[in-house]
Parts: sequence; structure tokens; C-alpha cells
Amino acid sequence: MTEGHDKVLIVDFGSQVTQLIARRVREEGVYCEIVPFQSAERAFTDMKPKAVILSGGPASVLDVNAPFAPEAIFQAGIPVLGICYGEQTMAKQLGGTVEGGHHREFGRADIEVTGDCRLFDGVWRRGERYPVWMSHGDRVTALPDGFSVVATSENAPVAAMADESRRFYAVQFHLEVVHTPDGAKLIRNFVREIAGCKTDWTMKAFRQEAIERIRAQVGTGRVICGLSGGVDSAVAAVLIHEAIGDQLTCVFVDHGLLRQDEAKTVVSLFKDHYNIPLVHVDAEEIFLNELAGISDPELKRKTIGRLFIDVFDREATAIGGADFLAQGTLYPDVIESVSFTGGPSVTIKSHHNVGGLPDRMKMKLVEPLRELFKDEVRALGRELGLPDVFVGRHPFPGPGLAIRIPGAVSKEKCDMLRLADAIYLDEIRKAGLYNEIWQAFAVLLPVKTVGVMGDGRTYDHVCALRAVTSVDGMTADFYPFDMAFLGRAANRIINEVRGINRVVYDITSKPPGTIEWE
Repeated sequence: MTEGHDKVLIVDFGSQVTQLIARRVREEGVYCEIVPFQSAERAFTDMKPKAVILSGGPASVLDVNAPFAPEAIFQAGIPVLGICYGEQTMAKQLGGTVEGGHHREFGRADIEVTGDCRLFDGVWRRGERYPVWMSHGDRVTALPDGFSVVATSENAPVAAMADESRRFYAVQFHLEVVHTPDGAKLIRNFVREIAGCKTDWTMKAFRQEAIERIRAQVGTGRVICGLSGGVDSAVAAVLIHEAIGDQLTCVFVDHGLLRQDEAKTVVSLFKDHYNIPLVHVDAEEIFLNELAGISDPELKRKTIGRLFIDVFDREATAIGGADFLAQGTLYPDVIESVSFTGGPSVTIKSHHNVGGLPDRMKMKLVEPLRELFKDEVRALGRELGLPDVFVGRHPFPGPGLAIRIPGAVSKEKCDMLRLADAIYLDEIRKAGLYNEIWQAFAVLLPVKTVGVMGDGRTYDHVCALRAVTSVDGMTADFYPFDMAFLGRAANRIINEVRGINRVVYDITSKPPGTIEWE
């Protein structure tokens, strides 16, 4: 799907913010892919990138089995940018010196620009100081041949280095995070000015290329697409339908773990608005019976995934067979479900069936959104003409309310949570805040508290409310509601939802990874 586009390869050494590098590159209209360092050499050969970025990571280049970048990258005559660990491995591999045991540097820091280089052009000036975000223990103490120091900090004598002749650049700080205010501009300089990448990675181009790819993959086969009620599967279904028409049948499984009126919304969109063949399966009893007594969140996910597959298999048989199963798998789903390094990038949670389908199934996977981040999927949805009220919906996990009910799941708990969640979102919409928030939802905690309602004593559930701001769902910060709003929402939930007598608000921020509550 990326033929004809200039590409940037990002070699992942296990940093928690590697995906943010990809986001910054994509924001410049340049296609990029993240690969673990273990498979970087093959990916480099296959991908033929126009530039390479080496990510940060938790390892030390001084370790016996330290990960390194493929030597071919430094011999290919293309631009290379090293970030944090990427700077250290670049320095060591090219003949410089890296030392440990010095004062570590974590968090906000200031650097002083001491030299000129193309990476800084139009952004930073020699002799000026700028805020950055550091996260390192080791540091470069001697430069490889051809390099010069272009920035320093209090605890990093080589905060940035450059070899202009080979177009090699490296920084000790993380320029991909928002805490380095000018970081995105530096990445822009690297991919646009230094590497000269074409900025043609657009949703219009992706749409046309995806349609061609789907047609080539599917041929005359039949596709069954599982709808979850969320944006991802909806966009995937509309895109596939545009490509192959009635060769697609959508299956919407109502597993009893959905938001209020979810089934009505989905059926109306696909049957009435798009006239896409749709099978509506009422499987609430099957799912809730299987989930009874299961408390572990990962086991819940796997149980729900297994049941989904069973339903799809059965429905595919009922419509006369299907050759392919379509899913709304996204790029973060793929990355989070793979242990890249054995370090921080270990499996956070299972997503969809990114590892493939069970052997017993004869269907192959169609995952047209596998290369996209969440905000890119929304842009594609708008490109496809999906109503903004649907494209702009807050994300909803495939396992639904099951992972918003820590502990065992039951119909009674689902009904309580469904109503509390609907009230919460209703108050957010009334306050005009829905589009300011990336995701808001209610959680039914596995605890009960004593309360007094009217003249009676109660012993009921606690409901937690969560709302976060984010760009792509990879990092998140809590939304700062005022107390008047929280008071209104809590009062309605306690008065209107039988079984809940206390409401709390979660003010946890999240680093890269899941922003769900599990």
C-alpha cells in the first residue's frame, strides 16, 4: 500500500514513546514504520527507506548483549537520526565513546546550542538555551570521527551531535514528546529538509491505495466483517464495502456489553445510511454465561475474543461461507500486542486477533487500517463520508463494558454501568465538552460502601468516572472538570441508577499504553 511513497524506518529499541516518533513523522505527511531492532536489518532491506530514525530504549550500550542498529543503515548513504539510546548506539557503533556512572538526567532540562546544523535550521540558534525532555543515565563522552557537538546540557556534554557530510544527527533528549516544545519542528527538518521526503501520505491517497489493495487481496471472495460499535470497525467496513460492494457482509454481535442504544445506532447507520448487508446477532446470554465468575481482565478479553470468533464462524457458515474476516485493527493494536524487545515494549494487552486466526478457521484476515493511528482513522472516516456524529465518537473497546467492570461481570452490573455511563456522557454533551475530550466513560468498581439515601441506609456500588484528553490515544491526561460539573453528574447517577451510592473521579494521567481501566 505504500508503493511510490517515500518511507522512514524507525528502529525500536524499546522506548515507551517510540510510537510518538511515528506520529510526528506522519504529521508531516511522510509514511513511516516501526520495527524492533531484532528485525531491523531485514526491514531495512525490504523497505528501502529514504531515512532512518533510531529510537530511545532502556538498555545500556555498555551491556554485554546491548542492542545495536544494523551496520547497513550507516553504510547506505541515507540520513540517520538517533534519539537518546539511538544517539548512544550511533556514537559507539561509529567509533565514539559512551560512559556510565555519571549523574543521571531525567525530566525537564535546558540545552545550550553550541553549533550550527541543518537539524536546527530555522528552529534553534547558536548561543541560545532551549527546554527539552531528558531520560538517560549513560552519556556520550567522545565523538566518532566526522561529528561535532552542536548542543550541551548540564549533564550531557553531547546533548546533540552532527555529521553534516553523512547527514547523521543524534540528540540525547526526546524530541518526539510535547515536553520538548520544538521537537516536532526538528523532526520536520529531518524528514523534509534533510531527507527530502515527499509529503504525500494523505487520507485521500490512502483511501485509493487501500481500495486497490483490498480488491487485489479479496478477488471474488466473500468477506465477513465484525462490527463492535466503535469507529475502527465501522470505518473498516465502509472502506471494504466501497472496494468490493456486496461481497461484504457485516456481523454485529450484541454481546450485552455495549453502551446504551449501541445496537440501534449501528443498525441504523449500516442498514439505513449505507445499505450494507448486516447480520444482527443477539448473543448476550452466551457471552454473559461464559464470563460469569471471571475476574482477570486479560482472561475476559481472551474469552470475549474466542466467543466473537465462534459467532463469526457460525454466521459465515449461515450465509454460505466466507473467505475472509475483516477487522478494525489499528497500528497501536499491532505494536502493543507484540513484545518488541523484552523491555518496556512488552505486551500491554491483547488486541483483536493481530497474531492471526485459530487454525480451525479457514478465513484469512483483512485489516485495511493496520497501518493507521486512531486520529488517522477518524480522518479516513470523514474522507469516506461517515457522519461526524459517528466518526467523532469516543473510542469504545471491543470487549466493551467487561473491562470497565473490574472483577466478575453480570447482567445486573452491566445494566447499572450502562445507565451511569449514558448519564455521564449526556452531562458532558450538555456542557459542550464532548469534542474537547478524547474518551470519557464510567467504571463500576468492585467495592461497595455504606451510604444514606433519604432516611435509609444503603450498601451499594461505587462508580468511577474517567475523562482524558489525547491526540492519538497513546498518551493521555485527565480532563480538568470543574466541581460544579462533577457534582451534577454524580448527583444524577446516584439518583437515577439504582445500586450506586457513591461517585468518584479518576485524575490519573497515562504514559504511552492503554488509557482504558482494567
